[in-house]
Amino acid sequence: MDAQGRGRAENIDPADQWVLNPQTGDYELRLSPSGGQSPVPGPRRSAPRGGGRDQRDQRNQRDQQDVPPQRRRREPQAQASGPGRRRSKAKKKKSTGKKVLLWSAGSLAFVVLATAAGGYFYYQHLNGNITTQDVVGAKNGFSKDEAFNILVIGTDKRTGKGNEGYGDKGSVGHADTNVLLHVSKDRSNATALSIPRDLIVDVPDCQVKDENGQLKTIPGTENVRFNTSLGQDGRDAGCTMATIKAVTGITVDHFMMADFNAVKTLSTAVGGVGVCLAKDVNDDDSHLDLKAGEHNLMGEEALAFLRTRHSWGNKGDLDRIKVQQQFLSSLARKMSSGDTLTNPRKLTNLAEAATKALTVDKGIGSLTKLKDVALELKKVPTKNLSFVTTPVIDNPAEKIHATVVLNESAAPQVFSAIKDDVSLTETKKKQKAAESAKLKGPKSAASDVRVDIYNGSSTPGAAQATVTWLQNDKGVGKSSQLGNAPQKQSRTTLEYSPDQADQARRLADIMGLSASALKEGKSETNDQGLPAMILVLGSDFKGAGTPISGSASAPDVDKTTADKTVCAK
Repeated sequence: MDAQGRGRAENIDPADQWVLNPQTGDYELRLSPSGGQSPVPGPRRSAPRGGGRDQRDQRNQRDQQDVPPQRRRREPQAQASGPGRRRSKAKKKKSTGKKVLLWSAGSLAFVVLATAAGGYFYYQHLNGNITTQDVVGAKNGFSKDEAFNILVIGTDKRTGKGNEGYGDKGSVGHADTNVLLHVSKDRSNATALSIPRDLIVDVPDCQVKDENGQLKTIPGTENVRFNTSLGQDGRDAGCTMATIKAVTGITVDHFMMADFNAVKTLSTAVGGVGVCLAKDVNDDDSHLDLKAGEHNLMGEEALAFLRTRHSWGNKGDLDRIKVQQQFLSSLARKMSSGDTLTNPRKLTNLAEAATKALTVDKGIGSLTKLKDVALELKKVPTKNLSFVTTPVIDNPAEKIHATVVLNESAAPQVFSAIKDDVSLTETKKKQKAAESAKLKGPKSAASDVRVDIYNGSSTPGAAQATVTWLQNDKGVGKSSQLGNAPQKQSRTTLEYSPDQADQARRLADIMGLSASALKEGKSETNDQGLPAMILVLGSDFKGAGTPISGSASAPDVDKTTADKTVCAK
């Protein structure tokens, strides 16, 4: 390429690289990988397949990177419908893949990451923006077919210009804001569980990897604040994930982490986030000065809003969490509206800001994996995105209540709902009707029921006792006991393939299983080489022959949903 050509390439804005995909009807932002100093190469003309060596090298590089060649943006032409008719521009088809949410950040806790229309998101130069950490406990990859849990961590580390007034001076980066995002298997709902930084917990022993990949065990500490699960004594995000597992019983699959700067850059990239105040606020600590009413916040002002704690409610961290949840709800609504992500220039700016703000585990540490996560997140309707705070009470061991402890009468139900993939919203009437329909229909004979039974309860010998009862008392002779389940679970479940529905209904009738316990999915091959249903006994197991009639329902907790506007007060 001559100097003039290189100049043109270097001056091309990524926002101008949208081209029409004739297969989908959508516009797609296509960036080729950098071949020199320019981060975004310009358009190039197609060369004959028998071109010179340089042309072949460019073509091979493009094929290996799986990046389509760039073309100039063109509007599609409608076919003339009759003689003398002028051709008119066809209307651009609305994209189904532009609006996406990725949850992350400091106090913001959510990072917005955009994909191009039609699913293309191969910004090769953006991969270098993402920081990854190899932590113990994170999954190696991301599954698009399962429910997943992502821990979002906002640290209080003072990094970057203008952040001297926030966080703890000299902090190693504690877990200041913590949101455990659970996305259901069917993508009909999601729960964002806030975990107070001042929750008193026992941080377990955890392992971290040094720069050479060698494991080092960091001893746990008892009766300490949750926020010390990160940064303290060299703990990484894997230690925070392990602490959540110990406290809630919920397995965390991945994490995303960012600091104060993420709030400022991302709120600016989306053009501001709308908030509502029920009263005037003039906070001396955060320097937030706003009148009652609606405001659009970005940059420093957005960070000040999220860091304010002494102007809300009881002037504590729990009320600040509620305000943060309101901010995140507003952000979710804005992304759902598509006002930001239908604008190519804003889309590019947002993608750049988001990837620079993120630190993630290696399992999702690439643009392709983040795109997969984002596309699954965008399937969840905002009305079914619930925000809830871990149920807590004031720490009875303190006279001045600066910390909190779990509310043992309410917290376990919330944790169980997340573990059992139960929505906290009441907008799933169709799903409930579909579950009830599982019990309606023909039932096989008991002698035709084939089932492998695993013990996921805390009762020793539960699986063997159930097999004995089924075979001797109920005529289910094709049942087998296969030991303990991989992990404990709170509810009994029965998974079966579609052609085993009649067997599932018969076994449910025998054991008193509710419709919510039945999971249509896959069977497994038993010892005789035949397909068998999978029954996992949970903590609701009370003994062989005792009906397991408990059904999963949303716990009665204080929550909000992302489709509602709530004013901070």
